[in-house]
Parts: sequence; structure tokens; C-alpha cells
Amino acid sequence: MQITLEIQLPDNFRRNDFLLFHQRDTHMLAERRDSDNLYKGIIWNNLPACLQFHFHAGNFLTLGLDIDSGRKKIAVENTRTALHQLATHMLGLNQPTAEFEAFAARHADVRQLIAQQSGLRVPQAASPFEALSWAITGQQISLGAAISLRRKLIQRAGVMHSSGILCYPQAEQILALTEDDLRACSFSKTKASTLLALAAAIQNGALPLQQWLVNYWNGDLLAADDIYAQLINQRGIGPWTIHYALLRGFGYMDGSLHGDAAVRRNLQQLLTAQQQYRSTEKISPQETEAWLAKFSPWRALVAAHLWAMQEKPV
Repeated sequence: MQITLEIQLPDNFRRNDFLLFHQRDTHMLAERRDSDNLYKGIIWNNLPACLQFHFHAGNFLTLGLDIDSGRKKIAVENTRTALHQLATHMLGLNQPTAEFEAFAARHADVRQLIAQQSGLRVPQAASPFEALSWAITGQQISLGAAISLRRKLIQRAGVMHSSGILCYPQAEQILALTEDDLRACSFSKTKASTLLALAAAIQNGALPLQQWLVNYWNGDLLAADDIYAQLINQRGIGPWTIHYALLRGFGYMDGSLHGDAAVRRNLQQLLTAQQQYRSTEKISPQETEAWLAKFSPWRALVAAHLWAMQEKPV
């Protein structure tokens, strides 16, 4: 089953940011980029599906969803509405960039940085579970190592769309794996048990991540503090993991990413260039947290601008 939508993007939409974020793995097993086109394998209502983003001149986007539905009946209009919501979310079109940039213009520390990267939006994962599981995967290892683990996980789950693209697994597919399966993918024992426990909590309804996101799309306030409080009780999930997942999975702009090594490294580069940081020591998480605090409620978006100072998306 194929559904197609057309979306007019803002004049300052930075398509390359979006494409690069979803092109992290050059093996292109679950995401494939072809010039200004992106194909991403996802699970849609427990069915293999392929999201298709086709960017055209004039900031015009054709969006497709190809579902391997077989004989299963699909409610077309409901699916079309959900697809539009997902695309708006993934592209960051519901992020108030103009409001943030007006705020940043009043802060000398970041005024020039934000102006140079005007229009920056934070590309979103296709689901909160994808964002959170990616954050767990990347804990305390290099970006390259995390990408390798992610690739092995996708291959191990083995969900393939009819186009040949692999689909990023959701909680149900993770629960079909064992700890030994995940260890065979090079996950540590702690990360393997954390992923399995997270998937179980989602499946039994204790952590309804997707429902929280849908409620947010439908007008509810995002109860970020409540989400944080529930996730922090999960073994193996700490503050950095939660704040990253809130940003990449829910579009929450006020998490403090002071625990992120790339944020600290680029902040030190920024402040050194501004002659505000003269120490030869690396800037600490505590110093970074204090610096970010003055930018609330936009701390995570400021961190995203610091990420954008480097070539590879996090």
C-alpha cells in the first residue's frame, strides 16, 4: 500500500541537516540516500514500511509511505493523518525556530553562532523508541562504534521491507531477541539487559513512549519531567540518555546536554574563540551545565547548535 503527500517547506529549511542525520551509516542498510532523496525502513503498526522523502527545488517535498500490508486492511485517511504528523515531527517543522532565534539574538554568547546557522532544526528519529535505543547504544563509546552496533542490531532483528531496505526494530522486535543475540551484536551485557528491559516496559504499557508522543502531537503538553522521572528508574538509563531521547524523540528543547562530550568540546572551542575560556583544562560537565542554564527553555537547541559546529551529526 502506497500513500503520498506533498509538503511545502519553509524558505530557510536546511534539507542537508536532515539528510545527513539519517545518513550516519554509510552502509545504508536501513536508510538510503540518493542525491536529494531519502528512503528509511520503519515498522508501521507492526508492518514493514519504507518512508520516502523526495526533496525538490523551491523547498517542495513529496513524501511517500510504502507499507507491506498484504491482505491487512489499512485505514487510508487515518494513515495519511498519522503520516503527516510523523513527517512534520521528523523534519522539525513544529519547532519554533524563529522564536528561538529572536531569543538568541539577545544573548551575546551565542548570537553569532545561531545567526550563522539560522533555520537549524533538530531532525527527529522516526519514533521515541528509536531515539532512546540509539542513545543507549551510544553510551560511552565513539560515534563510529555506536553506528556499527546499531547496524548489527538492525541486521539481527532482520525485518525487511519488500524494497530490500531493512527496518529499524521497535520494542516487539527487540523482545524477540535474547541477551546472547545482543551480545553477539557487540552490545555490552549492561546495554543488552537495558534494551531488553526497556522493550519489555514498553510492551507491557509501563512506558508508553509512542502514546506520549501522539498525545503531544494532539495538543497535550509534553510532560518531560514525568517522562524523565519514569525513565531514570530504568536500570542503565541516565540523565544524558534521557535528555538526548527527549530531544531526538519528542522534540523537547530544554533538556540539558552538559553530559555530551561533543557539546562540551564545541563549547570550549566557542568560548576560547570568544576569549571567555583560557584554561588548558577541558571544560567540565558542571561548567557546561551552568553555561547552558541561562538559555532555558532552549538549552537542548543551543546544544544542537554546538553539535552543528562539527561535520558528523550526533
